[in-house]
Amino acid sequence: MSETIVEISGLRKIYTGKHPVTAVDGIDLHVSAGLIYGLLGPNGAGKTTTISIATTRAIPSAGSVKIAGIDVIAQPALARRCIGVVPQYNTLDRSCTVAENIHFHCRYFGMTKAEAAARTAQLLDQFRLSDRASAYPQALSGGLAQRLQIARAIAHHPRVLFLDEPSAGLDPQSRIAMWEAVQGLRSEGITIVLTTHYMEEADELCDRLAIIDHGKILIEDTPSALKASTGGDKIYDLRMHGVRDSGILERSLQTIDGVTAVEVIEGGLRVLARAQDGLLAKVVTTANEFGLRDVTTTEPSLETVFIRLTGRDLRE
Repeated sequence: MSETIVEISGLRKIYTGKHPVTAVDGIDLHVSAGLIYGLLGPNGAGKTTTISIATTRAIPSAGSVKIAGIDVIAQPALARRCIGVVPQYNTLDRSCTVAENIHFHCRYFGMTKAEAAARTAQLLDQFRLSDRASAYPQALSGGLAQRLQIARAIAHHPRVLFLDEPSAGLDPQSRIAMWEAVQGLRSEGITIVLTTHYMEEADELCDRLAIIDHGKILIEDTPSALKASTGGDKIYDLRMHGVRDSGILERSLQTIDGVTAVEVIEGGLRVLARAQDGLLAKVVTTANEFGLRDVTTTEPSLETVFIRLTGRDLRE
């Protein structure tokens, strides 16, 4: 059984004031070493607050966080030696070159000049930044700046890397390059915990993930298991002319062999079903009697899981 390297127990964070806000509401989480673990949810769900507490930037109202067995509240300085952090916003030192951003980070964590120089050169090569070593951060594209932030964050060989919304603001090509860089860290034995509200990112990168909203974990599993939990292999979205007799249509669809669930969506119904020859024809024939306008076919996704849990689309 893999070692639990991130252990979060009963975590709560309440921002006090005239109108108190509960940002994190009793989170329990255990991350095994070597995984890429995701916290998936909309903006304001509590993801960033959870990461802020785990990386010693915020104090919880209740609960505990241990990284590699170290209590981040009781021993924050010691915990920081075990973690790397790439926050949601660019925190590169604009007065230092690309190479200096990495080099001074190495020196901060106690490396000699020679060790820092060697580690800097290695990371510049690893993250394909060698040709920009003397450039300043403001001259970098968003994708290059993000790669530099990751390189700097792992310069001191942390056991856990926290990435908060790592692909926010990146173009598709830069996002893919960032994904490749993150996946490449597996070989270094780094456990990665990331937050995201991008479904594709969570599905592509994560070995396991937790869907979080309103400061609570709604469900936790592998991406494939979460998608399988919808109870269907196919999803048929039926757009109807009006909503007359929708209850009768819903019950009629539920009697079709292979249909596992029928849900009301805006403008029609969603049918979840097992893959089966002739099933779509039966669904369409039944819906036609009630004014079918259009039908789209998809497979279960993480977004499907999220919407079923929360009853609404993700917030932007």
